Amino acid sequence: MRLRTVALLSFFAFQSGAAVPNEPALAIRGEAAETFLRNAKVVALEEYDTKGITKPRKAVLTHGGLTLRAVFKDVDEFIPEVKLAGGRTLFRLEDDYKHEIAAYELDKLLGLDLVPPTVERKIGREWGSLQMWISGAMTEWQRQMIEQLSPPDLARWNDEISTLKVFLQLIWDTDYNNISNIMVDESWKIWKIDSSRAFYVDNELRREAALTRFSRRMLTSLENLDRTELETTMKRWLDKRQIRALWERRCRILELAAVRVAELGEDEALYD
Repeated sequence: MRLRTVALLSFFAFQSGAAVPNEPALAIRGEAAETFLRNAKVVALEEYDTKGITKPRKAVLTHGGLTLRAVFKDVDEFIPEVKLAGGRTLFRLEDDYKHEIAAYELDKLLGLDLVPPTVERKIGREWGSLQMWISGAMTEWQRQMIEQLSPPDLARWNDEISTLKVFLQLIWDTDYNNISNIMVDESWKIWKIDSSRAFYVDNELRREAALTRFSRRMLTSLENLDRTELETTMKRWLDKRQIRALWERRCRILELAAVRVAELGEDEALYD
């Protein structure tokens, strides 16, 4: 276990370029991060090693004495037909940078803290999404396949994964199975990135059987979600069909949670 811990700290230090461990995953958050992303000077914009097929670029930004990194994505593509890994074929898929912003705004409405701060920004002649870079983090694919590291608190980890699964189905992420779109920081917090292929127009959940446990806090947020507020927040990033489908999936998640409680009991189906 000691060797695993040392390996983890070494990996995170290497990824972040930090001189010392425990560099925060996000130096600034909330409104401060959004303001920084919108106003900071772009020092550099370059390609980087990523498994993302939309080819995001890494931006180096400076403002108010801070120099931070962010991910810039300008994809806006209509895909007539695409086959998912499980064999299902989707038609009329939109791969759009605006979905990155929609995922962040929805995350804020629900208070989940899963999606890094993301704003719309024009860099040069291109409009796109600009998302805070998560320092000192690895992808879930790296954790499982390369580092083979185990979470120090498995119960907490399983709870976070359960919340993530609900969120992925709420936004109908077509990259649901792509664990390279999940980041794990030094504190073992999970982050969801790369949502440009989310918000597919489908009223049904993608994989109901996978949802067996639910966060009480997330369910409360879904129950309290005001439809008018949701529409007002999302209309800049999603069309009416997408918002309507999102609301229907929200309703189905609440129904499914009640079913799981009836089937398994509160102690098994719900967690704090």
